[in-house]
Formats: sequence, structure tokens, C-alpha cells
Amino acid sequence: MITLKKLRSLKSRTCVRKCASLFHQLSQEQVMDTSYLYGLLTLSEEQQFSEVLDEAQRKQLRLLTRRVPLVQGRDLAILLEDIHYFLLGVLGSDPSDWDLTDEQGALDASARLILPHVLVLDRLRSPYNIGSIFRSADSFGVQKIYLIEGCARLDHPRTRKTSRGCIDTVDHEVLPEDVVMQRIQSLPLFALETGGKGLSQFPFPEEGVGIIGGEELGVSPSLLKASEASLGRLTLPMGGTKGSLNVAVATGIMLCSWYMSASDL
Repeated sequence: MITLKKLRSLKSRTCVRKCASLFHQLSQEQVMDTSYLYGLLTLSEEQQFSEVLDEAQRKQLRLLTRRVPLVQGRDLAILLEDIHYFLLGVLGSDPSDWDLTDEQGALDASARLILPHVLVLDRLRSPYNIGSIFRSADSFGVQKIYLIEGCARLDHPRTRKTSRGCIDTVDHEVLPEDVVMQRIQSLPLFALETGGKGLSQFPFPEEGVGIIGGEELGVSPSLLKASEASLGRLTLPMGGTKGSLNVAVATGIMLCSWYMSASDL
């Protein structure tokens, strides 16, 4: 775990965020490092916390931390989780206690398993969908995302919000369609579109490119033609009343299946 000395050198919000994560980590340990725990409790009274928490929040945190010596076992683990979630609430963060972070509290891209899987996003207009796809791409081994010019902006607040930091962990470029075509033309290609092979029968490549069309018009004619000359179309089976799924949901299902098809998993 990060040393207390290093924690004290971090900026205030980063320090509080990292401490929140450490309280969670300690709550999960079979044999808890009590000396480290009490060091964190001491740190919670210092300047970094006072710069982030207001007076009422500091009072609430003290009420929690002062209970630590009075409990043990599962009760202590629950109390440390209470402290963890309280600090996340102060920071305005959603609970993400499963995230793998570096010492500065950012997502640790080096922890990702990366496969030779590439995505092309063909003019997706919704920043929510773009951000959600980045989050799925981070989870399911995507090596790179090409965004064709006309996609929603990566710096849009809604994109950043739904990506949950994954715009910074997945390599990507925003390029014109003809440049993207040049980059991917030597690889196996497929399009996530209606009228193709079902998910269970589709021959996912170990290395290749999946093309995701925009919400209204789907995959562009040139990209669809290139896909059909290669691996073709992939279509998700559906049994409901709607004719299609949200593009980010469909992409997540596809990416999970592609990830699971990898020979070394």
C-alpha cells in the first residue's frame, strides 16, 4: 500500500480520494494492518482533509473514526466501509470500490488486459453512448478506438461522466473516415448490424476490427461494404418487442462475447 509519507505529499482531494480507497482495501483484508489503519485515522485529522471537508463533515468523520478502536472483526470492516462511502460522498463520487487506481487516484491503465481488438465508432452522436462504450472497451480488452469525425466530443461533460475515466485508459484517435479505412484495411473487419450472423455462430477473430454504426443511420456504406467483404455482419439475437437495442448496450454485449472468445481466456 502507498506509504503515509506519500499520502501526505498528494494534493488534498487526491489524498482524501486515495484514503477512501485504502479504508475499503483494509476492510477486505483477512489480517488487517492496524498500525497502518491508525496512521490513516491520524491523517484524517490533518490539513489535507480540512481543506476538503467542511466543519460538519469533519465532525461526522470524527464520529466514525472514533468508533474504530471499539469494534473488531466484521463490525470493524463494516465501519471502514462506512468511512469509505462517506468520503466518496464528500468528494461527490459514485462508489467505484472495484476500480484499479494508481497512487494519484487515477485509473491504472497498466492493470488492463489488452487484446488485439479494435473498435471503429462511426459517427455516434450521443456523448452518453460514447462514454459508455469507452467504459465497456476498458473492461473487455479493446486495444484502440477510432472515432470517425462527427462523433460526439470526447471532452463533452456527458462523455466524461459516463466513461468513468476510461477515456484516459483506452487508446483512441479521432480521424476522417478515409484515414480510418487506411488504418484498418489489412485487418479482419465486421460490422455490428442487423441482417447478419447471430452471436453464437459468429467467427470472432483473434485480431480484428469491430465497426459500430451511428444511432440513426448505422454503419456508413463504405465501411459496411468493407465489412461484408471481410467477416460480414454480426447481429444480436433479440426476443422483445423493440426492433433494436441502445448502441452502447449492444456494443457492450458484443465486446464481452469477443473478449470471451479469445483463446487465452
